[in-house]
Amino acid sequence: QEEWEALVAGMSSAKKLQSEVDRVLKAVTEGQEVFEEIWQKVHEASTSAQKEKFESELKTQIKKLQRLREQLKTWIAGDQVKDKQPLMEARKRIETDMERFKVCEKETKTKAYSKDGLAAAGTNDPETRAKMEAREWLDSCLDSLQTQKDALEAEIEVIRSRQKKGSKVTARETELDGQRERHNYHVERLELMLRLLDNDNLTYDDINSIRDDVDYYIQSNQDPDFQEDETIYDALNLD
Repeated sequence: QEEWEALVAGMSSAKKLQSEVDRVLKAVTEGQEVFEEIWQKVHEASTSAQKEKFESELKTQIKKLQRLREQLKTWIAGDQVKDKQPLMEARKRIETDMERFKVCEKETKTKAYSKDGLAAAGTNDPETRAKMEAREWLDSCLDSLQTQKDALEAEIEVIRSRQKKGSKVTARETELDGQRERHNYHVERLELMLRLLDNDNLTYDDINSIRDDVDYYIQSNQDPDFQEDETIYDALNLD
């Protein structure tokens, strides 16, 4: 009798979980449809006021999708859901929309910065142009690092999803975690530099002095013989 009750309870629990998975996957599909509708409105807006309104709605929608993504990541990393393929596909679709939103947000910030910074395109002031170029380079570095971090996290989750409960951490998982932490460190430094540049507490020349080293890190950090320079930012006295 007890075994039967346990079996029934287990079946009920599995059914409930599957129902929750189906609900979340449906919410992702519907959420992406809404995102697409707002995306079209952003790019069809005839006035800046309309564009700002739709961009705000787009930000709200991507946050909803990101919350769903967190739930998907939990299921992917755990062992409750056996068929993880639909979850991973849904997560990938959300991350594609996150990238699209970042592009949209970047365009908005660049335009706002251009407007405030001597009406950018209309000026030939070399200092303003140099500052904008430095800002664009920092944004590009942050985008590249985020893409690499997403790839690392996806691989970590695949490894964890295949492990049995209580398994030891693998050498590859430790390596990936270390790479992710290094990326987080560089992201933190570059975001700080961006703020300092916007507040005129860092110059284009300051940023240019480390450009080659940061580019080398981003392009080569996964090479087998890569040697990291841990003093890249020291001369800038960021702390």
